[in-house]
Amino acid sequence: MLHKVRVWDAPTRWFHWLLTVAVIALVVTANVGGSAMVWHFRLGYAVLTLLLFRLAWGGLGGHWSRFNVFLYSPQEVLKYLRGKTDQQHRVGHNPVGALSVYALLGILMLQGGSGLFSDDEISSTGPFAHLVSGDWVSTATWYHKDIGQYVLMALVALHVTAILFYWFKKKENLLKPMLTGDKLLDFPAQSSADRASDRIKALVVLGVSVGIMVGALKWLG
Repeated sequence: MLHKVRVWDAPTRWFHWLLTVAVIALVVTANVGGSAMVWHFRLGYAVLTLLLFRLAWGGLGGHWSRFNVFLYSPQEVLKYLRGKTDQQHRVGHNPVGALSVYALLGILMLQGGSGLFSDDEISSTGPFAHLVSGDWVSTATWYHKDIGQYVLMALVALHVTAILFYWFKKKENLLKPMLTGDKLLDFPAQSSADRASDRIKALVVLGVSVGIMVGALKWLG
């Protein structure tokens, strides 16, 4: 008997795909340069806003979107790598997938944060560069241009590789649940709440995240 389980609530799915599009657009605008840098900054603000939303949604969202649900100990990660898996690992993020998510979120925050303090000394200056010393600006610029973007690209490539591995090797489509929200499992599992009230709550959280980002740019930029 198969059980249809709502794994990813709508706000989590929208976050995932909006972030994907924004990151791709950031790479494109960074390489085009020139007037495209205006959009590069706007997209950077959008990504930081989405990350603020995800941090909050990690405590307020559906069951499988909450950070405490896929916060695994080093011992659990090692057991998973040795093949000692739990059926619950097949529902949301498994221990290795969880590490990937945390790494991506962390590097995106570092990349976006460093961009706020960067200065290419040509035409593009981060809105917060004037708040710190020249040494801090130089370090932020160096990280943003020479380190962070390549680490991020490597993590994205690893993420895509894992999806392809599961698709072709394990015959498991990880993209479909992120599109529909549901998984068909051969065992019962808790479903994530995904009611209209939850989506309204997500809109409120997003509104607060936008307010924080706009306020920071207005008062500190």
